[in-house]
Amino acid sequence: MKKKSITSVSRRAFVRTSAQLLGGFFIVPRYVLGGQQPNGVRYIAPSDRIQVGIIGSGKQGRFLAAQFAQTGESNIVAISEVYQAKAQLTLDSLKKLYAKKTELGLLGEIAMYTDFREMLQRKDVDAVIIATPDHWHAAAAVRAAEAGKDIYCEKPMALSVKEGRAMVKATRKYNRVFQTGNMQRSWNEFRHAVELVRNGYIGDIQKVRVNIGAPPIPYTLPAQPIPEGLDWNLWLGPNDPSPFNEELAPPVSKDVFPNWRLYKEFGGGMVTDWGAHMFDIAQWALDMDESGPVAFKVPDGKDIMNLTMEYSNGTQMTHEKWEWGNAVHFIGSAGEIKVGRGQLETSPVQLKKYVMTDKDKRVYYSNDHYKDFFQAMRKRSRPLSDVETGHRTASVCNIANIAYQLNRNLAWDPVKEKFNQDDEANQLLGRPMNNEWKIKL
Repeated sequence: MKKKSITSVSRRAFVRTSAQLLGGFFIVPRYVLGGQQPNGVRYIAPSDRIQVGIIGSGKQGRFLAAQFAQTGESNIVAISEVYQAKAQLTLDSLKKLYAKKTELGLLGEIAMYTDFREMLQRKDVDAVIIATPDHWHAAAAVRAAEAGKDIYCEKPMALSVKEGRAMVKATRKYNRVFQTGNMQRSWNEFRHAVELVRNGYIGDIQKVRVNIGAPPIPYTLPAQPIPEGLDWNLWLGPNDPSPFNEELAPPVSKDVFPNWRLYKEFGGGMVTDWGAHMFDIAQWALDMDESGPVAFKVPDGKDIMNLTMEYSNGTQMTHEKWEWGNAVHFIGSAGEIKVGRGQLETSPVQLKKYVMTDKDKRVYYSNDHYKDFFQAMRKRSRPLSDVETGHRTASVCNIANIAYQLNRNLAWDPVKEKFNQDDEANQLLGRPMNNEWKIKL
């Protein structure tokens, strides 16, 4: 019998193996290989995706985890959450998302942490999303910058003016990219309103009316038993001890935004919660992203009916109720603009559909706040809502709350970031933090 040569067997094996490999190549999912989709959108291979950690996975953190995952540009690799049930809920929601949207690829292993400082030690985490209650933002963001992580931080960026400035300093010192979650800047109706104002299509701006809710109140809720799986001391973090109440951290059976935002120890009421959106649009339209008002005047029941903020050029902005809730009303010498989520009214009416030309002043364009963050990370550039922008918007909100608290007029220096000749007001620009979590203010 003729003996088979080793060469012929090897050649046949090689051909068979090559065919198998070639066949396998054709069924490898496109998202693994990179390149372009038929519509021109670039696939990003898993090896090129940004590795993201979530700090705070409550209702908003869960939403952001899904938004960032759906960009196709990132992998969620870690979750840090002090309430175990909420961490598990976010993990489960991501599993459902990836099962439904197979084009995202496979959901990799996600590490779970209670203390985010452990997450920050990981070299493979490129960026963190901070979606904690507001009293945590500065303590988390400064440590993330020190650890070399880029940062997406929910609005309002900071609970106090000094905390916001500390976040700016840390971002700049460690050369980090920082996007504030003022995502309305990536929405068409707000960008169009801003460009109409910037280009003078309603004349000189005389007044801006901002309709949002009330300032915060002190926390006085009764104590309730701390639920299993919640590290209450870690939830409080930088703050003094306070009794647990589920209004601050609702169980997962209640799919609601928690009410910690109503209490001055943890948030700034609706003045910061919605003000961080609507004052932000006003600041953007008035080209005040690196400045702010110079005077805050409280209502006196006579000449001043609403909290009034005045800029150095004389433009006034009021915290005032009008027919649209959570919206901004620009009043100019030649027209008016009202803008809210999904709403835009202009006078003259034709301005609503006006198409900007090359002769018009244009603002930074983004139609996706999350992809804009990743783009800035890849370019090492400043994103649409940079840390300084977020800080200045939050400062307007925080100073408004100080004016309400003291119930007197305040003169503000936006360069020095101090009140003029008002020691009591200046003491309220920061707040105490305990030794474990304090940062340099």
